[in-house]
Amino acid sequence: MTAELRELYQSVIIDHGRHPRNFGALANANHHHEGFNPLCGDRILIHAQTQNDRVEKIMFEGSGCAISMASASLMSDLLLKKTRAEIETVFADFHQLITTGHANQDLGKLRVMSGVHEFPLRVKCATLAWHALLAALRDVSGKVTTEDEEPI
Repeated sequence: MTAELRELYQSVIIDHGRHPRNFGALANANHHHEGFNPLCGDRILIHAQTQNDRVEKIMFEGSGCAISMASASLMSDLLLKKTRAEIETVFADFHQLITTGHANQDLGKLRVMSGVHEFPLRVKCATLAWHALLAALRDVSGKVTTEDEEPI
């Protein structure tokens, strides 16, 4: 990755971290789930409104590092109108991206997160919102933490 591209990616992450999109409560949500990363202190509460197995709206509340906030912000835009199965496929590719630097498909704006693979401890920050969203869509009970043996 060129220095210019790395700088651009970092500026996008900082922007989404400081000014997250789709941040706030969602009055008509029919799925909610909380996620917690005890290593970093990140807390995310995901709200999703679905209809006919498609995500119509995603919003989130919480606080955390720039990586967790940027990941939640980017995720909330990217996954609109997708089914749970499609979301699980995108998450698998996203997880591959942030652990190896490469993905099987073009993940659009999520490419900015590719540098996370250089900092393995930050993978949990980047995946927290995703695990919370999947738990919400699966109606899993209890809080999701990044220290769970089998995260969602």
